[in-house]
Amino acid sequence: MAIKQIRYLITNETDPYKNLALEEYLLDNVTEDECILYLWQNEKTVVVGRNQNPWKECLIKDLGQDQGRLVRRLSGGGAVYHDLGNLNFTFLVTKDNYNVAKQLDVIIKAVNNLGIPAIKSGRNDIIVEEKKFSGNAFYSTGDKCYHHGTILVDVDMPSLSKYLNVSKAKLKSKGVDSVKSRVANLIEYRHDLTIDRLKTELIVGFGKAYGLEPIRMDSSSLDKEDLDKRTEKFSSWEWNFGKKIEFSDSLERRFGWGDIELQFVVNGGIITDCQAYSDCLDTDLFEQIPGFLLGKAFTADAMEDALSYAQPDMDKGKILKDLIQLIREEV
Repeated sequence: MAIKQIRYLITNETDPYKNLALEEYLLDNVTEDECILYLWQNEKTVVVGRNQNPWKECLIKDLGQDQGRLVRRLSGGGAVYHDLGNLNFTFLVTKDNYNVAKQLDVIIKAVNNLGIPAIKSGRNDIIVEEKKFSGNAFYSTGDKCYHHGTILVDVDMPSLSKYLNVSKAKLKSKGVDSVKSRVANLIEYRHDLTIDRLKTELIVGFGKAYGLEPIRMDSSSLDKEDLDKRTEKFSSWEWNFGKKIEFSDSLERRFGWGDIELQFVVNGGIITDCQAYSDCLDTDLFEQIPGFLLGKAFTADAMEDALSYAQPDMDKGKILKDLIQLIREEV
């Protein structure tokens, strides 16, 4: 069904657990004939991707000492730092109406209308003068999906790199030496820019992109009990930090599609526990990998045979091929 209405919700909440709970709530409740644009901000937060190892991606002790918080999102991709100089956006639709090009165009044209020459770069970045100010990630469940991302307006740059532990291999693949060298705040290109002004431009651009009048959502009509349950999940230790195993063996490498780290507990030559971490945008495969490997012999042949049952699509086939190559070379 075609989009017949577009709605937007702007929250003043800065608690990352509540904001991600609201994002999930909107995803589950978006109807087949609408697109929702959700605008939100987190105060001093590191947000890790669905399948990342938080202990490796973030300097958790330093973040906690500075009263910051860590939260795991539903989507894949890499860890990002949020503060009140950053504006987050989420487009929520059903799969039939999912259109990343149009959704990105809302962001790009809003920034262009501010006199800043933003363009799309690669699969999921928006840049200005070769510097990234917006990273994007994607998630789907059933027939619902979302596309969300960051917009750096006036983020504290020292904090941006202070809490993130980005691998040297990842930086090398981007052709840069540090996080700070590859990102920029939009305020550098328009000194009077404010978050509120950007919000206004985004809503205007939203309407123009879809040819409809944006309708503001009333947050008081949302199910508070449902939101509270979701907030409890996103603030839980289990969700954010998961199971940290005392592994006996590990495999790690960076490929074109992202980082992979496999941790194993091996007893008597048998894999008795396994964790798979990655910043790949595809989340499903990395959640399935431990299930294929548990109980198998810690040999290249046994692991390759187990992974052959994953029955991947073309993209996942490339990932599995690289993973099997890593196992063949290292085990």
